[in-house]
Amino acid sequence: MAAIEQTALRLLIFVAVFAVLGLSERFWPRRTAERGQRWITNFGLLVFNTGLLRLASFALPALAVAAAFGAEHWQLGLLQLMKVPAVWAVVIGFVVLDLAIYGQHVAMHAVPSLWRMHRVHHADGAFDLTTGLRFHPLEILVSQVWKIGVIILVGVPVLAALVFEIVLNASSMFSHANLKLPPGVERWLRLVLVTPDMHRVHHSLERDERDTNYGFNLSLWDRLFATYRAQPRLSHEAMAIGLGGVAQGEAFDFAAMMRFPFAGEGS
Repeated sequence: MAAIEQTALRLLIFVAVFAVLGLSERFWPRRTAERGQRWITNFGLLVFNTGLLRLASFALPALAVAAAFGAEHWQLGLLQLMKVPAVWAVVIGFVVLDLAIYGQHVAMHAVPSLWRMHRVHHADGAFDLTTGLRFHPLEILVSQVWKIGVIILVGVPVLAALVFEIVLNASSMFSHANLKLPPGVERWLRLVLVTPDMHRVHHSLERDERDTNYGFNLSLWDRLFATYRAQPRLSHEAMAIGLGGVAQGEAFDFAAMMRFPFAGEGS
């Protein structure tokens, strides 16, 4: 698939998922969440990061899907060297990338220099699908370099990398959606996938709750590595979200968020 076709496909899926979740939040909200300036800042970060990655693609050896193409073409990585059948290589590649993103997320909380970048994501005092688009450009670049390394080391197929990038973007919006799912659906769905209620706990103001539920797609990793927490201490409607000591005026100011990793120690 040509690069232009990949971009068009990802954009189409992004718009469709955003529209469905945005409407769903209106009809079945879990909490009260202001939009206004929040959405302007969160979308501003998305647009800035997208443009930055387009420029970075000329400086970096490749981005995720291009790295997978290189791994296939030059037979790099374990899956390529072991001649794993195509279908299994795609499944394994997808699962390995999901585990890699889980590990990256844990590191973003555990390593002080990485946490300073990741604080931009957690500074949002509300929680809706645009929170899943809100990342500092330094974190986006670190994430891309990490994924490229994993793709080349493992030999992730192009199809697995492309599907993963699309699913990761959609699941980030879904897991951050201000959406109240029927209890039965939510309970069964989170056995496999990260649901909004599950991930909302991760955005708690309380440190012991924030350092749980790191998964983006599959809920398996949090259960496997004992970082899973079923519910917040308070109800989902009453729990406090965001970072202590960060005024929401600052959190919703684009320029302030650009400076955020370099100002203060964070909490």
